[in-house]
Amino acid sequence: MSAVLEAKKQVVSEVAAKLRESKSTIVVDYRGLNVAEVTELRKQLREAGVEFKVYKNTLTRRAAEEAGLADLNESLTGPNAIAFSTEDVIAPAKVINDFAKKHEALEIKAGVIEGNVATVEEVKALAELPSREGLLSMLLSVLQAPIRNFALATKAVAEQKEEQGA
Repeated sequence: MSAVLEAKKQVVSEVAAKLRESKSTIVVDYRGLNVAEVTELRKQLREAGVEFKVYKNTLTRRAAEEAGLADLNESLTGPNAIAFSTEDVIAPAKVINDFAKKHEALEIKAGVIEGNVATVEEVKALAELPSREGLLSMLLSVLQAPIRNFALATKAVAEQKEEQGA
């Protein structure tokens, strides 16, 4: 009996540690997905560096309280799976949201973004953001625009002077 209790305590501490350490955590209801669809979702998440696991709700609730995320408990009803990402904040939200668009049976229930409990709307808004590389390229183009405009203006002035001098 105590071995079972110890195993449960270990799972609770493991989940609590993952909730604290992950940059982004998404809770989903996967009812209605067949085995092939869940396997495909797991594959996509694994490629994005996201861990996707199913835990008992009672153990997850205790872990959420231990991690200081008691607000997450109201979403922990029915069959749930949890996606943890320790590297990229956007990756799990983006993969799950894209998958949910193709498979209506997958439902996003809640999330934890950098230690704060997030609503479904906030998770979907996060999923719509461009990737880190996309944001960096946008920043680079904004930074290059004044220099490019200055170079074009200088070239236009030089061409105008050449025409006047000729």
